[in-house]
Amino acid sequence: MADVIDRARAAVTDRAELPGMSLMEHLDELRKRLIRAVIFLVVGMAVAYAFHERLYDIVQKPLTDLHLKLNFTHPTDGLNLSLKTALYGGAILASPFILYQVWLFIAPGLYQTEKKYVTPFMASTVGLFLAGAWFGYRWVLPEGLRVLILGFGKQFNPIITIEDYTNFFLAVILGLGACFELPVLIFFLALFGIVDAKFLWKNVRYAVMIIFVIAAVICPTPDPFGMCLFASPMLALYFLSILVAYMVHPKRREAKAQKA
Repeated sequence: MADVIDRARAAVTDRAELPGMSLMEHLDELRKRLIRAVIFLVVGMAVAYAFHERLYDIVQKPLTDLHLKLNFTHPTDGLNLSLKTALYGGAILASPFILYQVWLFIAPGLYQTEKKYVTPFMASTVGLFLAGAWFGYRWVLPEGLRVLILGFGKQFNPIITIEDYTNFFLAVILGLGACFELPVLIFFLALFGIVDAKFLWKNVRYAVMIIFVIAAVICPTPDPFGMCLFASPMLALYFLSILVAYMVHPKRREAKAQKA
């Protein structure tokens, strides 16, 4: 761990020496990127709101499949659901444009040879998040609701409110979407020379343990098969991250450049 901290410090020191902008220029650049990101988000939200009823049906489908309806305890709950649906739907629609603004902001801190990763960065970030969200929507959420409501709650009358359900829905979808971003995180850590494939492989047993702990927490069923089912994609992503770290680590890039 101390070695990783030393590498992180070295990466920050190394990139601080790159010719770049002053503090005020960085703040001005940050303001410009934030304004553009908000504009893209508002446009995406407006488009999503035009289809908010269809999006609402998608959100409620796991519950509808169990022949259950949502309940509300406040007159504004229905409006809040429509706005939340439009907000998150719009964020997904606008995500490629927002991510591009993020990339433009961090690009001055990258070497010229590293800036070519913009397309893989955007494609993998959006694709992995959508894959994690789909995995949660297709498998975790329906099974979780079935076990919790029809299993543990079978002796009781379920009264599920809009607020409680949307919070549970977002926790599952956004949580798994974030978990699937592991290769992107490793990509940047390896790109900056903080971790490498050797370090990741050396600590693979700890990674496997952590992944199975996470799988045990999010898995709606108590059986080992279900836990393995949820751990499998995360394990695959970790080993993919090792390959990513091997490909983009500075030492490998330097060796490749010398051969060329």
